[in-house]
Amino acid sequence: MLVFRHDFKDRFAIFTLIVLVVFAALALRLWGLQVLSGAEYAALAEDNRIREIALDAPRGRILDRNGELLVNNRSSMAVVAMSSVKNDDDILVALSNLLQMPHQEIYDRIASVREAPLKPRIVAIDVSTEAIAYLAENQEDFPGVDIRAVPVREYPNGAIAAHVLGYTGEISDAQLSDSAFEEYEYGDLVGKTGAELQFESVLQGDRGFRRVEVDASGRLKRVIEEIEPVPGRDVVLTIDLKVQKAAEEALSRALQEARLDGYKNAKAAAAIAMDARTGEVLALASLPTYDPEMFVGGISKDNWRQLTAEGSEYPLTNRVLAGLYPPASTFKVVTGFAGMANGLTGINTTYRCQGRWVEMGERWPKFCWDRGGHGTLSFSDAMSRSCNVVFYELGHAFYRQEDNTLQDYAKQWGFGSETGIDLPGEKSGRIPDAQWKAERFRDFPEQQTWLPGEAVDLAIGQGDVLATPLQVAAAYAGVANDGAIMRPTIFRQVLDTNGNPVLEGEPQVAFEPDTSAENLQSMIRMLERVTTDGTAKGAFGGFPIRVAGKTGTAQVANRDDFAWFVGFAPADDPRYVVAVLAEQAGGGGAIAAPAAREVFSALFDLPIERVTATDQSR
Repeated sequence: MLVFRHDFKDRFAIFTLIVLVVFAALALRLWGLQVLSGAEYAALAEDNRIREIALDAPRGRILDRNGELLVNNRSSMAVVAMSSVKNDDDILVALSNLLQMPHQEIYDRIASVREAPLKPRIVAIDVSTEAIAYLAENQEDFPGVDIRAVPVREYPNGAIAAHVLGYTGEISDAQLSDSAFEEYEYGDLVGKTGAELQFESVLQGDRGFRRVEVDASGRLKRVIEEIEPVPGRDVVLTIDLKVQKAAEEALSRALQEARLDGYKNAKAAAAIAMDARTGEVLALASLPTYDPEMFVGGISKDNWRQLTAEGSEYPLTNRVLAGLYPPASTFKVVTGFAGMANGLTGINTTYRCQGRWVEMGERWPKFCWDRGGHGTLSFSDAMSRSCNVVFYELGHAFYRQEDNTLQDYAKQWGFGSETGIDLPGEKSGRIPDAQWKAERFRDFPEQQTWLPGEAVDLAIGQGDVLATPLQVAAAYAGVANDGAIMRPTIFRQVLDTNGNPVLEGEPQVAFEPDTSAENLQSMIRMLERVTTDGTAKGAFGGFPIRVAGKTGTAQVANRDDFAWFVGFAPADDPRYVVAVLAEQAGGGGAIAAPAAREVFSALFDLPIERVTATDQSR
């Protein structure tokens, strides 16, 4: 018995010791949880019931020069979803049925959150009240899905000025890597093209946030704190909405007229109206166009395909500053200035046009658009009638000088360089010369020689020379502005919250070609004759304001002729310049010049009259 008791006591002591050790460990753990890790676990608990919701700031509005709204904001009821929803096919199917959207489109919009998994992604905007009510009543069936009022862009004038305004969209990887977007996050909406992109730093506001408490089911219990977002600032453009509408309508009518005349492929055109003294752009139109509303809330794949398909004529392209065309006879102004400056011609120099020119040899004849010939005529006559033979003579004379005099003059007038307009996507065009050709055919030595025919083609704006309508307009604005080419601009003002200007645009000189006041005045007189007794007489007959300008009809391989007109008014005190280009639409005097007349009418507050004209010149 004694042995038994002693053994029992030993075992009891061991058991007691074990119990004490266990309780000590538990006590130590409890103390650690309460004291050492208390703050950490409290924060975790807080995070489970406290959420911070980013509040997007409304973008600044965009207005025309007279205060007319071009882009506004409105509130839209949107369905948003966290990135985790993309992995739940049941929710995706339910949303697809509820919102009447393709399953894949919903997935794509949610998946595009990429590296911002905690940032909700807009699935749909302008959601019906029925769908909103259903989601609110069945929230437990849609975890990660929420309803939110979001500011979205509104375009009160529809597609008008779309290429000026641009559109917004989710920030891209390329933009995020740009230092200008260093404070942005994945999922942010930013300007993608046009003024929306150009003035992003002004239009984009400062986001706010709302800290809320939710219950275990994620339902809102109360708002703890809220910091309101700061809206972006308003931007005033130089655009005049009235003139912009007139320009787009004029282009549309011109293309329709061309199709009625048998030019069935006349589907694209461009026009620009500028203040020659300041460079301010009052209208910039490009057809076909698009509705920026398509991009609000994210553009669908079907709509994107429609805008970018080969047969669409690429409506997203801003043809005014990115369309490259042979300037045709509008380039004869540059050839004329170069010829007068170098003593090769003068306003009264006489020539003889027989319709056929063979100075390069009988094997390589060149023809005037008037195959019957213009007979004996002065250089002024040649400009007004757009006689090619006279300009062949000048081009050949420049070739014999064995230098780049003509090309250098073209560059002085802004050809071959960007004008510097404050819009993205401008192209620089091309002025070909011997060096350019040698580089182009570096792998074909036998084709590297600069030939006289190429110099002759350049003199009439054909061959390998390419220019944008903006460059052509800017050059003629320089003629109208005593030889100073102003940098084209669409920016007028930035406004504060009270509507007061805090930043204003200032005119800047882009190019100053070397030309004399005498030659400038001679050129203006010659260009005015184009509209009084030359190739644009039919378009401007009876117009109450004196207009100086030039028609052009560009020949493009495997396409119908492209129609040009560029001019300025009043001819005796120039203020406005207008350039019109219509692709595959026929003669410049028949199609482009009447459209330009309509734009001039809008600029001078005159009744818009539709005129019919004919023109066979090139």
